[in-house]
Amino acid sequence: MTPKDSGHAGRFLRTTGQHATIEQDPLVKGSFILSIGGAEQSHVNLAAPEEIFYEYLRRIGHIVDLASASGEPVRALHLGAGALTLARYIQATRPGSEQYAVELERELLDFVLRELPMPQGSRLTTIIGDARDALAELPAEARFDVVILDIFSGPEAPAHIACRDFYEEAAARLTPDGVLIVNVGDEPALTLVRSQVAALRLAMQDVAAFAETGMFAGRYPGNIILAGTRKPWPSEWTAELLARGPHPATVLHGVDLDRISG
Repeated sequence: MTPKDSGHAGRFLRTTGQHATIEQDPLVKGSFILSIGGAEQSHVNLAAPEEIFYEYLRRIGHIVDLASASGEPVRALHLGAGALTLARYIQATRPGSEQYAVELERELLDFVLRELPMPQGSRLTTIIGDARDALAELPAEARFDVVILDIFSGPEAPAHIACRDFYEEAAARLTPDGVLIVNVGDEPALTLVRSQVAALRLAMQDVAAFAETGMFAGRYPGNIILAGTRKPWPSEWTAELLARGPHPATVLHGVDLDRISG
């Protein structure tokens, strides 16, 4: 049975030794929640994939919206697949997009695609493996309008990914107007955020940070979205992101970003 039939499905993940479950969201019709080890990991709205429930993913979606003209197909690379919430969003808002999703946990990706299939017409290639290894193994000519890294979930991060060299490798896969988007989950001290801003600034021409305003004050743990571009950060993007929210929102760029990058 699929979650739509039974309301619940589970799978053991051999790589991490945890259990994953997919359950119906009783509050949002047509939606499902992926949990791993008992902790909510992703939210998928099959009835309206263009509506994203988690705040930080909505912010990433807004940056994707600005990466190319509205509705135009893009080439997107997702490093960290989860329940493919953002891949579904891109397919819904930019039909015809060509997407790649990399996930370390084979059973997780199989489980998600079995229980929550991508919509008809999706052009999605799935890759099982380490994000950095998969990046290197893509065809040499492969270039992307958007590369999304959603792996960091706390102050600890894989050293071979949380570094300048990796960001340079990712930047080399971008089109000239492409955007590298990094979700950084961190504690109030923002130690990981600071290190990743510094590393990303060495690899990209320009960097901005986008989050709920209180995150930059170090009031509580949460997510800050970093966006690296191969050209100067467009000032109109700042205005657009602030208008779109979720609110209250802050975008730090240039000298304003210096205060959290050290």
